[in-house]
Amino acid sequence: MLKVENLTVHYGGIQALQGITLHVPHKRIISLIGANGAGKSTTLRTIMGLVKSSNGKILYDGKDITTEKTKNIVETGVVMVPEGRRVFPNLTVMENLILGAYARKDREAIERDKKRVFKLFPRLMEREWQKAGTLSGGEQQMLAVGRALMSDPKLLLMDEPSLGLAPLIVRDIFMIIREISENGVTILLVEQNAKAALEIADYGFVLETGRVTLEGTGKELLENNDVKRAYLGD
Repeated sequence: MLKVENLTVHYGGIQALQGITLHVPHKRIISLIGANGAGKSTTLRTIMGLVKSSNGKILYDGKDITTEKTKNIVETGVVMVPEGRRVFPNLTVMENLILGAYARKDREAIERDKKRVFKLFPRLMEREWQKAGTLSGGEQQMLAVGRALMSDPKLLLMDEPSLGLAPLIVRDIFMIIREISENGVTILLVEQNAKAALEIADYGFVLETGRVTLEGTGKELLENNDVKRAYLGD
């Protein structure tokens, strides 16, 4: 579904990505793990057209989207759940969800997807007229994911969904990520909680200072001694 080929990104004089190559097959969960500053978030932001690449290609369903505008990328079915949730705090839960569907015209399908979001996140239904800024961190993360699902994504990019959340909420979020995948959405997951990310991943890539240094199935990476030492605390 997605191919990133030899992607290079500069921030001023700093080379944030140094020719990374990765692939995301249809209906799979692919995890990107690595330390802070490894280039994980930059990879997602470049795929979304929020950061311009210096070199390389991004192919989505065979189409080159390297220089496409973010709006056009979203309309093709690629959607991102940003780091830090970024909900609209002064709008209600329902208004945030409706904004997720801003590019869509199919009202019946929008209503169906709203019901699907409330089924995934019953807590959001209980709080649909509450302002997003008054929700807990875990509820805001649920809303950020729900808002992304309202755009009917084919490929969902998730940037640090567990950041700052209590362990029980983290467990719930990862169960929901798996459920979203089982419903046919392809997921590219950036996550510092390497163990949780690799446990649900079909395949994973390890980024270090802007380079892919390791790749393999989630199980292979969980059992890799270098990964254990660097990211799993073993």
